[in-house]
Amino acid sequence: MMNTKFYTNLTNKSLSGEILSSEECQAILTSPKIQLLSLLQAAYKLRFKYWKNEVRIHIINNVQNGSCSEDCHYCAQSKSSSAKIEKYPMKSDDEIFKEAEQAYKAGAFRHCMVFSGKCQSKSRIKHLVSIIKEIKSRFPIEVCVSPGFITEDEAKILKKAGLNRLNHNINTSANHYKNICTTHSFQKRIDTLNAAQNAELDICSGVIVGMGESIDDIIDAALTLRKFKNVKSIPVNFLLPIEGNVLTKANELTPQLCLRILCLYRFLNPAVEIRIAAGREYHLRDLQALGLYPASSIFMDGYLNATGLSRKKTLQMIKDAGFTIKSDQNLDELIDREENAYESNITSESVVMKKYSDLHPSFSKMNVEEQNED
Repeated sequence: MMNTKFYTNLTNKSLSGEILSSEECQAILTSPKIQLLSLLQAAYKLRFKYWKNEVRIHIINNVQNGSCSEDCHYCAQSKSSSAKIEKYPMKSDDEIFKEAEQAYKAGAFRHCMVFSGKCQSKSRIKHLVSIIKEIKSRFPIEVCVSPGFITEDEAKILKKAGLNRLNHNINTSANHYKNICTTHSFQKRIDTLNAAQNAELDICSGVIVGMGESIDDIIDAALTLRKFKNVKSIPVNFLLPIEGNVLTKANELTPQLCLRILCLYRFLNPAVEIRIAAGREYHLRDLQALGLYPASSIFMDGYLNATGLSRKKTLQMIKDAGFTIKSDQNLDELIDREENAYESNITSESVVMKKYSDLHPSFSKMNVEEQNED
């Protein structure tokens, strides 16, 4: 077993701004001598220094879904996928605003609006400006947008509108990227991150683990993200084996390996918001709560096209693990009033795809309210 000095050194080196050695990174992910609870405790010291015991909840809104021209092998919206998803063009402004309100009232710190497709037109960017401004004027919630590839000028326009953060994932290492997508390069994604950084816009950029990458690829992706001073948030996704996608089998993702990966990303990016993203229910299983010790953020209400743990169970998990949420909503009150309507829970047995009502929660809520009135 590793002695206590090994774990102390990991924390101290990270706090001092020193990059862990290749040998240390490899040991974190692969050494049989690692004691998982000791590793989690070492990562938690960093998490507590920068984030205390707060968890930031993020809710995704697919404002546009499907019909993408890219062939990203992990994505149900790509042209290479035959997955059965609900496809639709951009939602109406009214629906977007209602869903932003729902996210705020559910305790979300940040509302993430995701667009399918390669990039956005000039008119769409202009439209986004008005949407961002309106959401920020109505609700005390941060706004993140995932628009695909953007230029520096577009990034500046969105920042001026009040956008808090732009999402654009690198997904994997430069070396492995050609194995998961052929319609654009890894450099194209780096160019978008550079554009956002040059516009002084905060960035959310993460990875998907389980796509056939090596241990070195996992480490390299974490180090790539470290190079961007404006990367403030790193969502760590674990591949969901969605039927119809090119990639349908996650390689060797045990709950313990997933926790080791979260710890590694905390050590290599100590002050960044590390988020447990897609696949936490499927791969972490009964160890989900332990992920909150290295990670300071979590997705709620599922992911792009797959469902997740119910709101009530997610909030209860956060409370039971001894954490609070970053919100002006009270955690206990959220749990008490949550009717657990979002019950399509993902399990270790199967992936449950989102239905129309999941992708359009404001419509679903309106129908419930109308029935109550009757």
